[in-house]
Amino acid sequence: MILNEKIKASEVHLTGVDGEDFGIVPTVEALKMARKLKVDLVCTSLMSSPPPCKFVHASAAKQEAQQARKRDRAPKLKEIRLTPQIEEHDYETKKQQAERILKSGDAVQFVVRIQGKEGVQARALLESLLNDLAASGRKKTGIQLSGKQAAVQVDPLTD
Repeated sequence: MILNEKIKASEVHLTGVDGEDFGIVPTVEALKMARKLKVDLVCTSLMSSPPPCKFVHASAAKQEAQQARKRDRAPKLKEIRLTPQIEEHDYETKKQQAERILKSGDAVQFVVRIQGKEGVQARALLESLLNDLAASGRKKTGIQLSGKQAAVQVDPLTD
């Protein structure tokens, strides 16, 4: 997204704040109009000649750019480790931590360390976490029990 003076084209196809079409206007003239209206001139595409530009309120342009960056960022996978004999308070803390991570757009992998015959407890713990986090995310993989650990990955809900 190119803003204001960074637009190098000599003329632009201009659209107003409310969608009104101004037609093809010299860039210098469009910048003067933008300053007068206290808005930003935003170039929406460089693929055509003259490039289409529109007037956008200053704060809206920044927010739009931030949202675009957020969408483009690849989600990370964060791991949260647990044990089958977790206390209620610790369980709540881990659950809140997972909710924060999921709301920020990253995925969570829960790993429960198992010793001996704790597999049933570990599966029950992961199932209760999945139920509690249903509003924030959905499981990507099933619960996987393997040797010394049980694991499940939870992806954030997409809007």
